[in-house]
Amino acid sequence: MNKLLLTNIGMLATPLGKAAKSGAEQGNIQILKDAWVLVEDGVIAQVGTGAAPEVADAQVVDAGGKLVTPGLVDAHTHLIFGGWRQNELGMKLHGKTYLEIQNAGGGIQSSTNATRGATEEELTQKAAKALDEMMSLGTTTVEAKSGYGLATEHELKALQVIKNLNERHAMDIVPTFMGAHLVPKEYKENRKEYIRLVCEEMMPLVAKQGIAKFNDVFCEADTFDVDEARQVLEAGLKYGLRPKIHADEIEAIGGSQLAGEIGAISAEHLIVCPPEGIESLAKGGVIACLLPATSFNLGATFAPARDMVSAGVPVAMATDFNPGSCPCLNMQFDAGKYVSDHHGYTGGQNDAGNAGFQSPQNRLHIRTLHR
Repeated sequence: MNKLLLTNIGMLATPLGKAAKSGAEQGNIQILKDAWVLVEDGVIAQVGTGAAPEVADAQVVDAGGKLVTPGLVDAHTHLIFGGWRQNELGMKLHGKTYLEIQNAGGGIQSSTNATRGATEEELTQKAAKALDEMMSLGTTTVEAKSGYGLATEHELKALQVIKNLNERHAMDIVPTFMGAHLVPKEYKENRKEYIRLVCEEMMPLVAKQGIAKFNDVFCEADTFDVDEARQVLEAGLKYGLRPKIHADEIEAIGGSQLAGEIGAISAEHLIVCPPEGIESLAKGGVIACLLPATSFNLGATFAPARDMVSAGVPVAMATDFNPGSCPCLNMQFDAGKYVSDHHGYTGGQNDAGNAGFQSPQNRLHIRTLHR
């Protein structure tokens, strides 16, 4: 039996419960000071405070009085892609909007071209490097979307890459199918045919492949409107794929309302989510997955998190790691930027969050805890 004993933990912080919480309950964190943790074969066996026990044959790690938390969960990434879109930074600095860049052939279409041209092994190696960096920053679980293939062969290829990585890498990876990320250029004049392709050709093959757990759609102006998004999500439900939705990132066209109506597990981005959207999310039990690093990179406002919490919507945060609009894979930056800079965070509200995200010297990442 492999044993790992963590001693001299200044603060051990653990969120309570096993499901998404809403309202004030989201701040319920159990905090133990001067703590120790015993791990046996990758499973936490004992937790205590004060002097750590003597454990025969255990690897002992002195936490040096620092913070120890569960691994971070990054619930929204576009992990599988070819190329990068660093050239778009200059366009943004000169005032071009996200949709203007996309409609000029950049954005998602640019990444699609690069992804289609990459082999499965090339995509695997590229994503593995990103996963290594994520783990070094404390992330132990990520959601990974397809969505840069936008053709049956390449969407299945991306999902296979995700499966391969989940089997080879220490990171836990949760796969999402996102064939409805954009209407690719070859279907610009025939949108209905591409949506038919996603719903009637891709979906059955994705289900047969048996990798994806979720089905996501980008509901946005110049991408997929509400009726199209509903069609895609309802098609996924027929094949056992739980719905997720990119909504209200740039324009509030009704994506958040759709999320509540269809019972999506999450609605993501929500930068410009209106009050009626928040109400729908609350009624539908939808988790709001906010992506503050995207707002930072786009120079946009930040999602109304406090309004969501007040309305009883469970709120999560993620990186939106992707090759263009948000090449950020650091969950600590994500949470720290949102909480401290944009919501009057003082540290008194949540000492565990303060120690974990605002003071790099108080962090301890122990990768051997994971598998």
